[in-house]
Amino acid sequence: MILVIAEQSEGVLNNATWEVVAAAQEVAQGNEDLVKVAVVGSSVGLVGEELASARVAEVLVVDDPSLEPYSADGFVDAVTQLIDAESPEIIFFSHSYQTRDFAPRVATRHHRCLVTDCVGLKVDHEAIVLSRPMFQGKFLADIPMLGSAPNFASFQIGARRADSVVRGESRSPIRRVEVSIDKSMIRQRPEVPFRETKQAVDLTQAERIVAVGRGIKGEEHLPIVQELARLLDAEIASSRPICDAGWLPMDRQVGSSGQTVAPRLYLALGISGAIQHLVGMKGARTIVAINKDRDAPIYEVADYGIVGDLFELVPALISVLGE
Repeated sequence: MILVIAEQSEGVLNNATWEVVAAAQEVAQGNEDLVKVAVVGSSVGLVGEELASARVAEVLVVDDPSLEPYSADGFVDAVTQLIDAESPEIIFFSHSYQTRDFAPRVATRHHRCLVTDCVGLKVDHEAIVLSRPMFQGKFLADIPMLGSAPNFASFQIGARRADSVVRGESRSPIRRVEVSIDKSMIRQRPEVPFRETKQAVDLTQAERIVAVGRGIKGEEHLPIVQELARLLDAEIASSRPICDAGWLPMDRQVGSSGQTVAPRLYLALGISGAIQHLVGMKGARTIVAINKDRDAPIYEVADYGIVGDLFELVPALISVLGE
C-alpha cells in the first residue's frame, strides 16, 4: 500500500499534495485499493473531505489539538504512529519546507532513508525507480526503492501535474485515525511562519509562464517580454543567467537552483535549454520555445518550436494579442 501524507496549513490544502497523489496513482497503475491519503493536523476534517474527491482506497484523518500549531516533534510522533498502524510499503510526501523539517526523522525512526526532491518516477517489474537531481542539477540519478518496507520519498513541487489526479465517480471513504501525543515531548514553540515578501512570486502556482533567457541580450529589452506576459495573463520567469545578472529578481528563476514549475503553458524565449533549466520546467503541460538555434536542447522537450528571432516574433505576438 502507498500512503500519501498530505500537507495543509490552517485548514487549507497545499496544491502540491495533488501532485503527490498523482505519483502514487501512477505507481498503483489503476488499482485504487493500493493508495491511501492522510491529512495530519488540528481541525482538518474539511481538508479530508476535499481529498476524498480523489480515487483512492481511503482518506485518513489524523486530527489532534496538539498538532496546532505545527511542530516537527508533534508531526514526527503523529506520522510515526500512523505508519505503524497502517503498515504501508511506501510513503510519499511533497518536497516542501515542512516535509524537510519532519520527514527525515520519521524515516530514521523506521531505520530507513528518505529519497528527497524526486523529479521522475518509473515502474518496472522489479522495483519503483525514482529520479532526483544531483550536483546542482547537472545529473539525474536513478534510485530504485529496494529493501524492506517502508520506503520513503518526497517529490519536487512541479514534478507531476496536479490536474492528472484520477477522480472518483463517488467520494472515497474517510476514516479517522486516533493517535496519542505526549505534549511534554513537543519541545518547540513555533514563531509566526515564514512568509515571502509581497514582491515575491510563487511560480509553482502559475497557470501560464513566459520565461526569458540569454537570447534577450540586455535588460533594456525586457519590457517587450513583460508586455507579452501581461497580454497572456502570465508570470515572468527566467533562466539563471538573467537572475545572476540582476535583470530579474532571484524569485523569478526556474531550474535546479530556482523554482520547479508545471504550468499549463510555458513560453520559453531565447532559452537554450541547459539541463539545469529543463529539470525545473519540463513538467509543463504545453511548452512553446522560440530560439534562433534550431539545435537548441530546449526543442527536445518543447511541444511547439519556432526557429526564429525573438525580437521579430515577440512583437508580432504582441500585435496579434493586442488586437
